[in-house]
Amino acid sequence: MIRISFLKTSVFFVIILAACETKPVVPPMPVFPVASEEQLKWHELEQYAFIHFTTNTFTDKEWGFGDEPESIFNPTGLDVSQWVKVIKDAGLKAVILTAKHHDGFCLWPSIYTEHSIKNSPYKNGNGDLVKELSEACRKEGLLFGIYLSPWDRNHPEYGRPDYVTYYRNQLQEIFTNYGPIFEMWFDGANGGDGYYGGANEKRRIDGRTYYDWPTTIEMVRKMEPKVLFFSDAGPNIRWVGNERGLAGETNWNTISNDTLYAGQAGITDLLNTGHTEGQQWIPAEVDVSIRPGWFYHAKEDSLVKTPEKLFEIYMTSVGRGSNLLLNIPPDRRGLVHENDVAALQGWKKLLEEAFSTNLALNAKASASTVRGEAEMYGASNLTDGKADTYWATDDEVTTGSVEITLPGTPTVSYVTLKEFIKLGQRVKAFTVEANVDGTWKQVAQGSTIGYKRILKLAAPVEAEAIRVSITESKACPVLAEVEVY
Repeated sequence: MIRISFLKTSVFFVIILAACETKPVVPPMPVFPVASEEQLKWHELEQYAFIHFTTNTFTDKEWGFGDEPESIFNPTGLDVSQWVKVIKDAGLKAVILTAKHHDGFCLWPSIYTEHSIKNSPYKNGNGDLVKELSEACRKEGLLFGIYLSPWDRNHPEYGRPDYVTYYRNQLQEIFTNYGPIFEMWFDGANGGDGYYGGANEKRRIDGRTYYDWPTTIEMVRKMEPKVLFFSDAGPNIRWVGNERGLAGETNWNTISNDTLYAGQAGITDLLNTGHTEGQQWIPAEVDVSIRPGWFYHAKEDSLVKTPEKLFEIYMTSVGRGSNLLLNIPPDRRGLVHENDVAALQGWKKLLEEAFSTNLALNAKASASTVRGEAEMYGASNLTDGKADTYWATDDEVTTGSVEITLPGTPTVSYVTLKEFIKLGQRVKAFTVEANVDGTWKQVAQGSTIGYKRILKLAAPVEAEAIRVSITESKACPVLAEVEVY
């Protein structure tokens, strides 16, 4: 009897232990479309530099006609290491060089044209700015990208099939000799008046078909599989729809692009805001110049954007989930002008002052609901400073709130939110409240979040805690970080 009783007791405990075992909580399913690995790395860059520098710098034009003599390109003190140092010191993480603008002048010694740096006085015709800058970027840990204008006002065959072959040949030169290249940039300025080898006429092309972009893109991908393509509508990065530094306050990383050609009309609003039901992940890039023009003009030396204006642009670009492409044009010496340098340094200082100390880092956090009540999806993930952890709710729960207790009662001016975008973009509406003297007061609200959303409070508040409430979401919300400054 004792033996039988012992066996029964053992079985009883085995049953209890089995019942106590918890099943693992499965992660949320992605909400498609989602970013590729290359796009995720692109999001992490946040901000980088554009360089416009060609014959226009010396003719005081924005768009060269294509008849400029190569001899006019003659910088007296060019130093790409100075460019890279200025750019890196400003906190920018990559450079995109305008290797050929609409005037057709090439900043590398292309074998396919005489209208290039090889026939200029620069280094007695032995210069190669694409090589010099790409090597300087690699040395300092910056990524390197290329803008090669599809329009060419110099080439005699522009508008005819032979020019497309010429354009592809030059892409092969660049991607074969100057890689790795993280982004290829092309825009919608296509066709019009030009020199065209002496024809001096207006030529029009059908932007939907002339370049045959799918074939060109496939060719480039074979040389550089990880390259991202920017144009008006993608296929990997879209234009934000303006050159003023403004992403939409609602900014979906998704659109449906049924064409690859740049310059299509009537889509500015879509480019600015994206679309909640977009079928492709094509995030917005915000391109804007530090000066009124894209090329250097001495008359604009007093019109360089102030540090405060650059900070405002940061808030309406990176702060709205887009990447910032800031143009910094070298002057006729071949240097970034002192006024531009001063503005960039002042801007970097403002950014450091505003965002150097995250008051929420490692702070106590709680949530109204946690996925499967599992610690691995708990609110503490929002304040751990790690990009690969997140708070999530159960699948059927598409709203919820998190509270973060701040150390003491600090003055709060900014709140930053980040979604875990590896699982897609989800949040459609949210509010932010501050606990002031024991009372919750709404201090901000918004629609989309995406990779990063920075909210500037209308007025700084002395807060004991911050509460973020997701009020509408496409699926269960998945937040990676809440930062408080």
